[in-house]
Amino acid sequence: MESKILPSLGRGYHALVLGASGGIGSAFLRAFEDDPACARATDLSRRADGFDVTDEASVADAAKWLDGEGIRFDVIVCATGALTIDGVGPEKSIRAIEADAMAAQFALNAIGPALVLKHFSGLLHRDRRSLMAFLSARVGSIGDNRLGGWISYRAAKAALNQIVRTASIEIARTRPQAVVAALHPGTVATALSDRFPAGHERFTPEDSVRRLLAVLDALEPVQTGGFHAYDGQTIPW
Repeated sequence: MESKILPSLGRGYHALVLGASGGIGSAFLRAFEDDPACARATDLSRRADGFDVTDEASVADAAKWLDGEGIRFDVIVCATGALTIDGVGPEKSIRAIEADAMAAQFALNAIGPALVLKHFSGLLHRDRRSLMAFLSARVGSIGDNRLGGWISYRAAKAALNQIVRTASIEIARTRPQAVVAALHPGTVATALSDRFPAGHERFTPEDSVRRLLAVLDALEPVQTGGFHAYDGQTIPW
């Protein structure tokens, strides 16, 4: 039986979700667990396992443990990230920038995924199609920014996009069938977006994940390193 959600991987694929305790991460995990073609769905989160992308030792130890188990993954989803950190939400103007708050945004939304790429990309298959996705956000687009504001979050997500793009080039040298992508999930009804619902259609986590997996599944290796929305549109850098 082929996969219902990732037909390009076929039957018996292994999936890994990082940040699986969050609203979108948990929806990814349920999607894999419910797919009869998924042989194994592994999850890591700070809440359940102490997995912390802002701590390189935590990331390295988790990757080393999985590597020691001999596991290679067909799809890895990094669903970590936050809009509000330690009670500090996005700035409305440049005058509201705080150095510590900006550093926290970069630590979680950019440096963390970079560490995931450093330590987990080696767990992708070398000899067949594999997928690695990172949750980004449309507001991380420099070309699409017409409203201003949210400087730290925007900048951190823009950095994430560059990290994904650059890492994909290196990964392609040893894993030519791999697809690495930054994905915009839309405005999803989770704790992250509860304070900022106005003016945007909100998806359930399940609906967003269904759309994101369809987009990811359709990407070809020549499209690795791209930035794509839940509706399949390519988002400008």
